[in-house]
Amino acid sequence: MKKGNKGFTLIELMIVVAIIAIIASIAIPNLLSARLSANETAAVATLRNLASAQAQVQASGVIDGDGDGTGEYGFFAELSGRSFVRAFNGTTQVISATTKVTPPVLSGAFGNVDANGYVSRSGYNFVIWLPNATGIGSKEDASGAGATSLVGTLSPDLCETTWCAYAWPINRGNSGNRAFFVNQQGDVLQCLNNGAAPYNGTTAPAADAAFASGGTAGAINQPLAVTTTTKLGMDTNVWSNVQ
Repeated sequence: MKKGNKGFTLIELMIVVAIIAIIASIAIPNLLSARLSANETAAVATLRNLASAQAQVQASGVIDGDGDGTGEYGFFAELSGRSFVRAFNGTTQVISATTKVTPPVLSGAFGNVDANGYVSRSGYNFVIWLPNATGIGSKEDASGAGATSLVGTLSPDLCETTWCAYAWPINRGNSGNRAFFVNQQGDVLQCLNNGAAPYNGTTAPAADAAFASGGTAGAINQPLAVTTTTKLGMDTNVWSNVQ
C-alpha cells in the first residue's frame, strides 16, 4: 500500500458486519412472515376460485355420469381440461372418449396432479374429494388421470350436490401454517393446524377432517364442524370461517 492510502481497520469492519447482522436479524423474519402470509392468502383465493369453477362446470352439465341432464362436480384434471370427463353410455357411467371441459374453468397448471392426487401451488397442496354412493370421499387418480379408476364407485347423484377440497402447507412454518377447506356451500374454513400430527407436506387432511366430530368416518355429505358449538372437526381440530 502506498504511503498516504487509507483502508478500513479491523474494528471498523467488525462494526459493519455487526450492523449487517442486526439488520438481517430484523429483516429476514419479517420477509419469511410476509411470504407465509402471502401463501395463505393465495391458498384462500385459490379455494374461492375453485368453488366458482365447480359451480360453473356443474351448471354447464358437461360432466354427467348418469345422463339425467344435471351436471356434476369435477376433479382438478377434469376442471383444467387435462382429462376426459365422466359421461353416460346409455347403461352406466364411463369416461368419455371425446368430451373435456372446454374451455377449461381452471388454469392448465391445475392439471399437474401428482402421484398422491394433489396439486401444488404457492407453497400449498390442494386436493378435491368427490362422494361415492354412501357419501364417502374419493380423491382423484394420480398424474392427471381424473376419475379413470373411480367411475364404478363415484355416485353421479351425490356428485351433483356434493364435493369438498382442502389446502395445507407443503412446509409448515415456512410456506404456511393454517389448513383450509371449501365445499359446495362456498365458505372457506380454516384450522390452526396444530393437532398431534399437523398437516404438512404429505400429511394431508382426511376427506372428513372439517366435518363435525362424531359423524360418519370418511363422509363428505354431513354437517360441518362450524355448525356445532365446539366447532371440532373429525380430525379434532377447531374449524372456523375465514373472514
